[in-house]
Amino acid sequence: MIKAFAAAFRTPDLRRKLFFTMFIMVLYRLGSYIPAPFVSLPNIRECTALRSDQGDLVAMLNLFSGGAMMHLSVFALGIMPYITASIIIQLLRVVIPRFQELHKQGQSGTAKLTEYTRYLTIGLGLLQSSVVVATANFTLFHGCPHPAIPEATPWRYTLTILTMTAGTGLIMWMAELLTERGVGNGMSILIFTGICAGFPSMLGSIQQGQGIAILLFVIAVFAFITLVVTFVEQSQRKIPVQYAKRMIGRRTYGGSTTYLPIKINMANVIPVIFASSILMLPQMITSFANPESKWAIWIQQHFQHNGWPYLATYGLLTFAFTFFYVSISFDTDEVADNMAKYGGFIPGIRAGRATAEYLRRVSNRLTWVGATYLTIVALIPLLLFNALGIIQSGFGGTSIIILVGVGLQTVKDINAQLQQRHYDSFLGGVR
Repeated sequence: MIKAFAAAFRTPDLRRKLFFTMFIMVLYRLGSYIPAPFVSLPNIRECTALRSDQGDLVAMLNLFSGGAMMHLSVFALGIMPYITASIIIQLLRVVIPRFQELHKQGQSGTAKLTEYTRYLTIGLGLLQSSVVVATANFTLFHGCPHPAIPEATPWRYTLTILTMTAGTGLIMWMAELLTERGVGNGMSILIFTGICAGFPSMLGSIQQGQGIAILLFVIAVFAFITLVVTFVEQSQRKIPVQYAKRMIGRRTYGGSTTYLPIKINMANVIPVIFASSILMLPQMITSFANPESKWAIWIQQHFQHNGWPYLATYGLLTFAFTFFYVSISFDTDEVADNMAKYGGFIPGIRAGRATAEYLRRVSNRLTWVGATYLTIVALIPLLLFNALGIIQSGFGGTSIIILVGVGLQTVKDINAQLQQRHYDSFLGGVR
């Protein structure tokens, strides 16, 4: 990784891209500290100093936004509306035939789906900012001595909501600009930035509350989990694919052998996010219910991050969502049709339906391993924090998977661009 970045800084074009990427990351962090209009930052700091625990939903949103949620800043929603919109559009391809047709049209169809994603991102940003602003004094900062938005009026609420929604649109534009002119995927880089920004405060709170020995133990455990995640994220099953020779005019095409790589964890971190979001619903509902009702008390007692019902449900949902998302994202029939269209076949497997069934069997077997891996990685940090008495801060297996995945993909993108420039210089010398 260090060699890749060193070689990139020696290449003028890549050096400009890296500096542009770091510039966008700095802007993203600056926006996380700028409070929205009419928000009292001293009141928020007083409240967060008195409260040692956050709700699971707030902790996750605060993690992905790099702490911007608990500041009610311009970038309070972070990149989450854009991520949610992208996932929804991807899932709707299965439900809406028009979206499936656009997906098959290539670049023009992808541009149209991207446009729909932008509209949905603004809509989700408007909805989420409305919920955050409307419930800030009652749910997000409940029990604080002074309100986060003092002297709240409809006009102040409206202007704060519009500001946060505009911040969501600006983050979306920054992510797309980063993908186009920077290094790596812009959305992933911004998530990476937000998670890394929470490291110092998390480690500092553990050191103050548990001591240096527990801090070193936690760091060692997370280092081991990082090694496991790195190994699994790079593991894949290579299925050999043979392309038959074809005569087009006087030229012969094909006749080569390649591989179809199928990752063990094809779902990435999306099942964990799905499971976390579903488990937030009961807690969100109880915040608006009568606190003395029996069902609300039962949910508050058992569906916290340290309760066994929560952990068991979290593991089962993560396992189930992994199969669901892989079945949606990896269309074996489409892969088999594309292979047959270009004269490709798997040795020993008949092209068409038999190839699709074979790919489905391989995918299901790998998904069993991937789902087990995701469930274990998601639960280990929770169990570790509960055993050590550490208050859950939102950092866990989800964060490690994201950090490792983004880091590996960024290094691969840098190496690919370095190789491309070496080929260009070689071809330029030949000419």
